[in-house]
Amino acid sequence: MRNKSAAASHHRLIYLLSVAQRRLQRWMASQPESEVTPAQAGLLFILGKQDGALMGEAGAALDMGPAGISGLVDRMEAAGLIERRADREDGRAFRVWLTPKGRSALARAKTSAAEINAALTDGFTAAEIDIVARWLTSIRDKFPRDTSRSPEE
Repeated sequence: MRNKSAAASHHRLIYLLSVAQRRLQRWMASQPESEVTPAQAGLLFILGKQDGALMGEAGAALDMGPAGISGLVDRMEAAGLIERRADREDGRAFRVWLTPKGRSALARAKTSAAEINAALTDGFTAAEIDIVARWLTSIRDKFPRDTSRSPEE
């Protein structure tokens, strides 16, 4: 029986995870009906659940630092998908709100996400997907975000 270390190196998990992430993002960006990037879709999903979220909260939910979320909000605001307003209680903080165009984009992003999730899970049982989801969640928990620098810097 092989030990855990040998089994893990045999599967090349780091490589496979990295390739899978890049290929999925490239494929999603290449879709003609895709009007938003995966990061933009992520912010739309967050605002769909909590319209008027603080930029910092949205950034944390997307695992982005201040510079990353600020740039994302700038681009989405310029595209007319969201609007940024000063927080009523803290004038230094900003909240982000969906526009009507953003709500329409969110509806399309939800449909697209459902189709992509169906493709990703095709050929696997619900129990297998539960294990994959648990494994991916464990990665997030084992390797917390380094708050000293943002991933996009």
